[in-house]
Amino acid sequence: MTYPQMIQQLKIILEEACASNSNAFGYEIWTYHMVPVIDFAKDLARVLGADEEIVEVAAILHDYASVKDYALYKDHHLHGAVEAEKLLKEFGYTQDKIDQVKVCIEEHRGIVVLGQSTKESACVASADAMAHIANVTSLLHLAYAKKGLGVREGATWVRNKITRSWKKLCPQAQDMVRDQYNLAMVMLSENPIDTQPIHHNYDIKKNSAHRQSS
Repeated sequence: MTYPQMIQQLKIILEEACASNSNAFGYEIWTYHMVPVIDFAKDLARVLGADEEIVEVAAILHDYASVKDYALYKDHHLHGAVEAEKLLKEFGYTQDKIDQVKVCIEEHRGIVVLGQSTKESACVASADAMAHIANVTSLLHLAYAKKGLGVREGATWVRNKITRSWKKLCPQAQDMVRDQYNLAMVMLSENPIDTQPIHHNYDIKKNSAHRQSS
């Protein structure tokens, strides 16, 4: 099997898992998270001079464990590495490359205290965070539709998620999504929106009479 064929098969496996009724996140996670992570990761690989093949495979499989079984979500970075090894061995992927992919998956979460140990790992971790920042609407859906949070509580949850994601980004990734981050933080500001009516120097009756006479 060629590399492009393997990538295509891996994407099919992941998308089918996302479409499964057992996926607690819903199919939207494929469109609004998985696909952007893959694209961002490949872009970063080129910017950082990382191995694009390792990065692409790891990006595809980085959240596979939590999509396959929500019970694995808490430590899905660890379970995901195990699941990735099982899949990649079936495709005849070399153990050296499998080990590199596993490192990327194990280190992609913000809770990993020591950070990322390779360029490839940094690409996947940053891409994961970039997808959150660039697709705030998917996080809002998760907060309100899936978690059932209230308006203020949900906004706070998303803002905290975005803040953690920003801190996880490498400098190059921050440059790529700086505008989206700033916009998201303004939208999710703790300060209530000013709902006072906007007054215009505009006389409706006078303008209506003017139109009728013209």
